[in-house]
Amino acid sequence: MQTPTQPAIFDGHNDALLKLFKNGGLANAAQFSNGYNAAIDVPKSRAGGFGGGFFALYVPSPLDLATKFDEMSKAQYDLPLPTPIPVEQALPVVMHQAAILFALEAQGALRICRSAADIRAALAAGQMAAIFHIEGAEAIDPELHNLDVLYHAGLRSLGPVWSRSTIFGHGVPFRYPATPDIGPGLTDAGKRLVKRCNELRILIDLSHLNEAGFWDVAAQSNAPLVATHSNAHAICPHARNLTDRQLDAIRDSDGLVGVNFAVAFLREDGRMLNDVPLAQMLRHIDHMIERLGEDRVGLGSDYDGAVVPKGLDTVADLPNLRQAMVDHGYDKPLIAKICHENWLRVLEKTWGE
Repeated sequence: MQTPTQPAIFDGHNDALLKLFKNGGLANAAQFSNGYNAAIDVPKSRAGGFGGGFFALYVPSPLDLATKFDEMSKAQYDLPLPTPIPVEQALPVVMHQAAILFALEAQGALRICRSAADIRAALAAGQMAAIFHIEGAEAIDPELHNLDVLYHAGLRSLGPVWSRSTIFGHGVPFRYPATPDIGPGLTDAGKRLVKRCNELRILIDLSHLNEAGFWDVAAQSNAPLVATHSNAHAICPHARNLTDRQLDAIRDSDGLVGVNFAVAFLREDGRMLNDVPLAQMLRHIDHMIERLGEDRVGLGSDYDGAVVPKGLDTVADLPNLRQAMVDHGYDKPLIAKICHENWLRVLEKTWGE
């Protein structure tokens, strides 16, 4: 049986730029168009009907990933968070990854989208649509000058933290089992950051932010609440996942959650093991639909930054997810909403179109 490659999937998070950054950087950006050992590239995207998404700029910490993944395969774990990264160290990394993103656009691999209309046009033309997103605001100075410059360069989405702390707030550790209610919320600088993002209409990403920070954003922000790549704590009690109370707040703001493919946040046992049936992902989607409604659930794959289920190893495998949704009983309108229409709705509302 042939699996479906439509509707196009536009999702809330990938680490393709980090993958390129680690694989030769700007000098080797052409490999994205030609195909290479990654979850996302142009040939795989065409094969799987991947329409694009949020392309994260992320400043990596000097972590031993093999040790991290080994610890997260255990029944319980609590990984220490890396130390904060100062702005003068983070900014050159963000600039390099931004240069990679611009190079991909110059070579015709994707289109950087500054509006939902841009995304619709790219999808209609069969061109990969990319949102300039920063995961963790280490490259933003306390005065927010860098934020304004990056906005004019195309930045349209920002996560105040990855899991390590920034001058703006605190993230959640990779801890299982645990709740996201860990530590203090936004700093005064973080509250100023939320206000300025609202003024510029930059989407504020709540994924990785701890629960106190989540509620601070909810109290401060006038925009829909959005978690680009997070799952349901009621199914997987990981610190990275959202409680039902948080989901209800996102619903009440008319926001959205992108369901994360990372196996540690999907599995009930929280383990970083990839033998996860797609039915488990659908359990999270069902729960999100129950709490948020059909118009506020999308996808947030975390491709090129996470261990994902067997059968969804790259974007070329996305037809398997569409087929799983069909087999699960979702109708065509609902599948289209989950694949990209809900993202377009919330982006139009956030960006003021």
